[in-house]
Amino acid sequence: MAFEFVINALIPAKPDEVSETWLNSESHTAMTGSPACISPIEGAQFSAWDGYIHGRNLELVPGRRIVQSWRTTDFKVDEPDSHIEITLEPVGDQTKLTLRHSNLPAHGNKYEKGWFEAYFIPMEKYFSRRQV
Repeated sequence: MAFEFVINALIPAKPDEVSETWLNSESHTAMTGSPACISPIEGAQFSAWDGYIHGRNLELVPGRRIVQSWRTTDFKVDEPDSHIEITLEPVGDQTKLTLRHSNLPAHGNKYEKGWFEAYFIPMEKYFSRRQV
């Protein structure tokens, strides 16, 4: 049975900066510390964490919303892609990032913790360093 979760983070950057960084191979790699291949083009495929994560950009609204099909190498071949929807809202000089991860398989509960460890904590550090 598929399930979903919603998590939030406050990122020390403007929504446009977060969006542009997420959708650029070089900056995404620098932000997470792991190789990524991604572009700001709807329909384009992407990979992150050295190929562990891959999917396709489904909808992109610069500085506001990113929707992607998403799966890892842990997904079984017959399991459908999950989906992530990222919304970006300005909060002063920062961004409230809300991530809805849906259509996850039964083993997908581990990804909630993974988002914090592999993305939100590194993003906080990456953008904090850029502002110094």
